[in-house]
Amino acid sequence: MLFGMPLLSLVIWLPIFFGVAVLVTGDRNAFAARWLALIGAVLGFIASIPLYTQFNLVSPGMQFVELAPWIETFKINYHLGVDGISVLFILLTSFTTVLVVIAGWKVIEVNVAQYMAAFLIMSGLMIGVFAALDAILFYVFWEAMLIPMFLAIGVWGGARRVYASIKFFLYTLLGSLLMLVAFIYLYLKTGHFEILKYHELSLSLKEQVLIFLAFFTAFAVKVPMWPVHTWLPDAHVEAPTGGSVVLAAIMLKLGAYGFLRFSLPIAPDGSHFLSGFMITLSLIAVVYIGLVALVQTDMKKLIAYSSISHMGFVTLGFFIFNALGMEGALVQMISHGFISGALFLCVGVMYDRVHSRNISDYGGVANKMPMFAAFFVLFAMANSGLPATSGFVGEFMVIMGAIKVNFWYAFLAATTLIFGAAYTLWMVKRVVFGAVGNDHVEHMQDISAREFLVLALLAVAVLAMGVYPKPFTEVMHVSVNNLLAHVALSKCGACAW
Repeated sequence: MLFGMPLLSLVIWLPIFFGVAVLVTGDRNAFAARWLALIGAVLGFIASIPLYTQFNLVSPGMQFVELAPWIETFKINYHLGVDGISVLFILLTSFTTVLVVIAGWKVIEVNVAQYMAAFLIMSGLMIGVFAALDAILFYVFWEAMLIPMFLAIGVWGGARRVYASIKFFLYTLLGSLLMLVAFIYLYLKTGHFEILKYHELSLSLKEQVLIFLAFFTAFAVKVPMWPVHTWLPDAHVEAPTGGSVVLAAIMLKLGAYGFLRFSLPIAPDGSHFLSGFMITLSLIAVVYIGLVALVQTDMKKLIAYSSISHMGFVTLGFFIFNALGMEGALVQMISHGFISGALFLCVGVMYDRVHSRNISDYGGVANKMPMFAAFFVLFAMANSGLPATSGFVGEFMVIMGAIKVNFWYAFLAATTLIFGAAYTLWMVKRVVFGAVGNDHVEHMQDISAREFLVLALLAVAVLAMGVYPKPFTEVMHVSVNNLLAHVALSKCGACAW
């Protein structure tokens, strides 16, 4: 309990309440909207900290559980809880929301209240996805969070914003419909929507494979996995900076989280049966998408393809079924949240000054913005997987886990360290270093105190996690081992098709 309210409900509904309050202020008072949004985001982050500080590290079960009847006819409950896997993502979400509000402080001048409100409401809804233990509650949060992101891209995005927002919405919505079908099937089998009880349900191999594929359509689109990834570069390029940060830092993680909460524990035999398929798609994403990133001319597009490649690591870590791989994948998810969020913010800083995302329009930025260049190079190095940055830890753990299963999995996964360095450092060389190549670069001003604060917080997070990842790994350790023990047990005895 905090402020007389159950903790998880407070963390979900506080940013949503402030989002509605910001909307009420309206555009006539942009000053009040900005400050109210910042207060809401900071309070949301403060409210989420006890989830970490009071978390029981030795308990594999759900903690901070809340249960109240919602739609009793269908046994749908307002059921919330977190384990070692979800608690870190809730903290990442509330932390990112603070940064997004600060980053959009000066940049957003049109419909300020709606912009800030969209991100606050989206923050609460995404936390709801990570905390939901009822399938319908999960689905409601999952679909509802699309609306603020759809508006963020469609209203404050670039020239092709309408195309990008509709593509984003349709891809994710169509994927989610099959997930709803899977939930209804499980309801008909059990008579309830309790996710944790679905984990114990006995299903034939055929049922498990079909349920796995239904979930796959929703989660693979969200991650996104190859070949359903094409919406992401478009969405990133057109989205405002805050939209890109949330999309990269949090929204992609929701798909990966879905695999851990639904696909693996509900359909363990189906997961093993289709693991080769999942590993193949993951390695294609790591290698092929890394090569696609090499030829990009737009910085946002390059970082978007980089995100797809790095998320390939995550799905690879899940489906090699060992603790090192899975913990590495989770560390990679949080690390990617910091690094890709930071890189999109860096591009946003340059875009605010030059109004171009093309690499060819820059050159010699370090001469005019030395402080910014230092941050940009640090985050680029972290994206390449430099040791002592968070980018290295997750990738190293997944490669170590993969080599226990198959040398070639590890070899192909490790190529991302080469490709990642190639496309990231190639971009940095052309943008940051060399002589000043363009007139508009000549007039660029170094980062303000506000921009410095945002980038410095992320730099500290990237370095702290890279040097000492234990505060992150110790929280997830017991939950990961518990999940792997569950997935190792067959649900259908001598499974036959």
